[in-house]
Parts: sequence; structure tokens; C-alpha cells
Amino acid sequence: MTWLILVIAGLFETAWAIGLKYTDGFSRFWPSFWTIVAMVISVWLLGLCVKTLPVGTAYAIWVGIGAVGTVILGIFLFNEPVSALRITSLLLIIAGMVGLKLAS
Repeated sequence: MTWLILVIAGLFETAWAIGLKYTDGFSRFWPSFWTIVAMVISVWLLGLCVKTLPVGTAYAIWVGIGAVGTVILGIFLFNEPVSALRITSLLLIIAGMVGLKLAS
């Protein structure tokens, strides 16, 4: 169950990272409000996970999910560039997360 919570925490991290784009420097109320809510939920869920998972593993996977999700959504939502090097880098991050999971 802890791993599922960690994945959800990573998805909320992706949500707040993408939300930052919509806040316009925290000058728009509702996007800023929901971004801050996602931040709090994400960190709270991560905090629950480190009760049972090694903090280094949990944090690295949380950040990895957030990074991969943010890049993928950035490509689709904001027309960010797609290149072989970016895709390869994402695959390396995913491989690192899988490795950490297997090592735990």
C-alpha cells in the first residue's frame, strides 16, 4: 500500500509542477490555490511513505515520478520539444526508479 501512496504523491507533485505554469507567478487566485493544495497533499503523502520506506528511496522515486510526469505533460500541454535525448533521459530516470524499487 505504501508504494501506491508514493505513486499518488508523485502524481500530485506532477500536478503542482504543471500548476505553477498556470499560476502566472502566483498572481492568479484559483490556479495558485489548487497548486498549493497539490503541494501540501504531495508532501503529506510523501511524509506518510517515509514512515516505512527508506527516505532516500522514497524521495528519489517521488521526484522521479514528478519529473517524468512534468516532462510528458509539458510536451502535450505546452508543446515543449521532443527529442531522442529527452526520451532517452526519461527512460533512464524510469530505469533508476525501477532499480530503487527492486533494491528495496
